[in-house]
Amino acid sequence: MKLVVRFLLSGVAVMLTAYLLPGVHVTDYWAALLVAALVSFSNLVIRPLLIVFTIPITVLTLGLFLLVINALIILGVDYFVVDFQVDDFWWALAFSVILSIFNSLFSDLLKEKE
Repeated sequence: MKLVVRFLLSGVAVMLTAYLLPGVHVTDYWAALLVAALVSFSNLVIRPLLIVFTIPITVLTLGLFLLVINALIILGVDYFVVDFQVDDFWWALAFSVILSIFNSLFSDLLKEKE
């Protein structure tokens, strides 16, 4: 049950983030849920591989390259989801940062509720 609530709140976070950023467009809540699922899957499978392959760049930039990896994951999800559109790299970067903030806030709310 907790996993379902967290997934639904991730969809809400995607909708709120798209509402705040004019360069990100989500047509409906179902598309937001699909985006949340694909971002979660990409963070689970693809992100660790990208981090391993880019260790030298990440060390040289003191970890800031991880933001670039997050933005690339958002652009990849944009490519696969028709009802989700990100205008350019900078909007994807802002989307990933704000989405992370919303998800951590919602996660904290769930922890307090327990």
